Amino acid sequence: MASKSQTTQDFVPVQEVRDGVVVLKNGGMRTIILASSLNFALKSEDEQGSILMQFQNFLNSLDFSIQIFIQSKKLDIRPYMALLEDRYKDQVSELMKIQVREYVEFIRTFVESTSIMSKSFFVVIPYDPPILNTSNGVLASIMPSKKNKSDSAKQTADAQFQEYRSQLEQRVAVVEQGLVRCGVRTAELGTEEVVELFYKLFNPGETEKPIQIT
Repeated sequence: MASKSQTTQDFVPVQEVRDGVVVLKNGGMRTIILASSLNFALKSEDEQGSILMQFQNFLNSLDFSIQIFIQSKKLDIRPYMALLEDRYKDQVSELMKIQVREYVEFIRTFVESTSIMSKSFFVVIPYDPPILNTSNGVLASIMPSKKNKSDSAKQTADAQFQEYRSQLEQRVAVVEQGLVRCGVRTAELGTEEVVELFYKLFNPGETEKPIQIT
């Protein structure tokens, strides 16, 4: 049983997010890229075969593991409904007001009877630096301890981090090139995007807060 003094953060393996790189407590480093979707069903049979072949070649070309993460969540249409309400108030024609109101009611009824889901696709690319022969492992080499905050230690840690990040970026480039060949667009998440992603994962209820429409 967890100690009363422990917090949720104690159970999260993330030490920090630095320059878009997730640094784990064990010293591992991760980069997250956002990948677009493909409407596979609308492709011709030849196109489907080509995409599958390219994806197979991409996976076979990797000499490191990756994690594909799919986030599914109910689409929040409340901002859109709020926009429609504003448009309704701006109408001067009674006919337009009637049409906008009927459209709003149609959307509201449709959403209540059907679950509309949105999906986001992420690829997590890892790099685990070699373990150093120290009591704190590799983490100490990229994150100086509180007892060792000298400028030289910080400069060494920064240089080590950049070296490891360079290795990670090479892997990111390989993954992005492979996905582009499959027709998938990619975007590497920055620090703010990574923090927001983790926040929403650990606080799913935040997206369910009601939006006040006046």
